[in-house]
Amino acid sequence: MRFDLNDEQRAIKNAVHDLVESHYDLTAARRPSEGGRNDELQSALTASGWDGLAIPAEYGGQGLGLLELSLVVEELGCALAPWTFFGNTAAGVVIAASGTAEQKRRWLPGIASGEERGTVGAVSADGGTIVLDGERAALIVSVAGDDVVRVTKSADVNREPGTSLDITRWLTIAYGPPGEVLPHDTRRALDRVEVLLAAELVGVAEHAMELAVSYAKQRQQFGRPIGAYQAVSHRCADMLIMVESARSAVLSAGWVADHEPERLPLAASVAKAVAADAAWHVATSALQVHGGIGFTWEHPIHLFVRRAAVSARLLGTVDQHLDRAAGLSGLGREERVEERVGA
Repeated sequence: MRFDLNDEQRAIKNAVHDLVESHYDLTAARRPSEGGRNDELQSALTASGWDGLAIPAEYGGQGLGLLELSLVVEELGCALAPWTFFGNTAAGVVIAASGTAEQKRRWLPGIASGEERGTVGAVSADGGTIVLDGERAALIVSVAGDDVVRVTKSADVNREPGTSLDITRWLTIAYGPPGEVLPHDTRRALDRVEVLLAAELVGVAEHAMELAVSYAKQRQQFGRPIGAYQAVSHRCADMLIMVESARSAVLSAGWVADHEPERLPLAASVAKAVAADAAWHVATSALQVHGGIGFTWEHPIHLFVRRAAVSARLLGTVDQHLDRAAGLSGLGREERVEERVGA
């Protein structure tokens, strides 16, 4: 197992970082809550071919692995980019892993090119599907429980606008026919999506930490930067440990998905639990470092707290994944992530 990125993987991470930096910022991240959209970043990602990164070449993709895709998602999470890209690539990952050959031929080329975008959603108690950015998607991959995943054409459902604690993205509630079942190994496919969620949470945690460290260097109290005081410096050090620990878990899970898929269930649950816990604690600690200004609407740190809180609960909570990891490790009864939570 490699414990570092190779040159190609570093190039992917740097390229996406530069692309995001030139097309998106935290001002744009607020636009969903204001009823607006910013599709410039998604258009740039599609034009650069990132949508098809992990889709097999025979279906129009580049055929790279989940590890490479997780690096892209981490950079988008760091920028709090909207979920148009995530929903599309997650749909592609699930269909590629669980669909029949005919289903793959029918749906994956459009996902890879961005011409017929997909997205993912979770079936709620009232029968509706909570969908990420469903207004722009042609396909909806809906998750109901651990073993039932269906694909529905977006044109066949009725959609209503949804609301979320996370104001940086759009949610839609879809009602309609259940769609086609994906028959193969859906649990393993959903584990791959969990790894992508964990990668996004690492990006969220890293940016929140960077904001806190920058503020601790600039803000002065009693003639000294607040970062010079142990209470603040130790808090920032703890943030770094959590971010790097979560990143290691995600990189490990991505490598396992690509090279030793039989070990993916445990690796995916560990990655999701560690990254979700890190994102929440780092974001809330960063808010504390900012003091009073961190609690204002104008400062962006609350956006990271919101994203961390919601993404941590999508598809499976920290407690559910800890129980599952304990069971898979032989430390307790294996738990199925039965109830997949929307936003």
